[in-house]
Amino acid sequence: MQAERVDQAGQTGRVLPSLRSGLVAHYDFEHPAKGDPAVERDQGRSGTDLALVNGGAAMRVKDGAHAGSRRSLQVRQVNPTTMGNDDWKAGVYSATGVPTLRAFNGVRGTTIMGWFKMTGRNPSPNSNTADPGDFYGAIGLAGVLSGTSQGHDVRALLELITVGGEMRVVALGRRVDGSASQTFAANLPWQSVLPQNEWVFLTATSDFDSGRMRLYRNGQPLEGFYTLTGDPWGVEGPPHPGTASPSATPLTMPSP
Repeated sequence: MQAERVDQAGQTGRVLPSLRSGLVAHYDFEHPAKGDPAVERDQGRSGTDLALVNGGAAMRVKDGAHAGSRRSLQVRQVNPTTMGNDDWKAGVYSATGVPTLRAFNGVRGTTIMGWFKMTGRNPSPNSNTADPGDFYGAIGLAGVLSGTSQGHDVRALLELITVGGEMRVVALGRRVDGSASQTFAANLPWQSVLPQNEWVFLTATSDFDSGRMRLYRNGQPLEGFYTLTGDPWGVEGPPHPGTASPSATPLTMPSP
């Protein structure tokens, strides 16, 4: 599918001082758990280790995203034409939430950052149908799920999805568990935002008090638009300030 590096702090081993107090999880994919290279240790304050699913240690590839980094996480389809659950992906999930990620409970906002590089065929062939011309309508990058999620409902996410018949890079957020989400989509074609075989640093922000969302590419804002009008997050009126639901959250990382 694609090779992606997800580093929520932006630099291996170094975090900007202005980000340290709010840094929950930080993965550079250069810190395997002792005795288990199929697990990545969290360099943030939550201590939430990630499972490298299906590919294990082979998912750690020698391809640094920036000066000072050496390796990255690769995710991909293993058998694109066969229905199954063998794709390389990474994350941590529990139906009752992940206690170490409680810092995301009841927050006023969430930011997802990461280095990403697209390789291979994107979007990927849809292995759930027999039609060879059928492709998935989304490419997941990195994000946090909502407290009531069954593995899909999002709290804050960076991904590519089809908007108005065209795939775009988006920030997607949900303030209240079980309620509506909002999507902020970049105006530029996704191939311009994420050119093939080029490392790009992307950021998605969700402000659950103001309802404001933004996307950034290599530190520069991306112009875009909201896909829903009105107040899908229910931020108008009390209570103030607006916050996300006070529930434990799973963490999802790149997956087809």
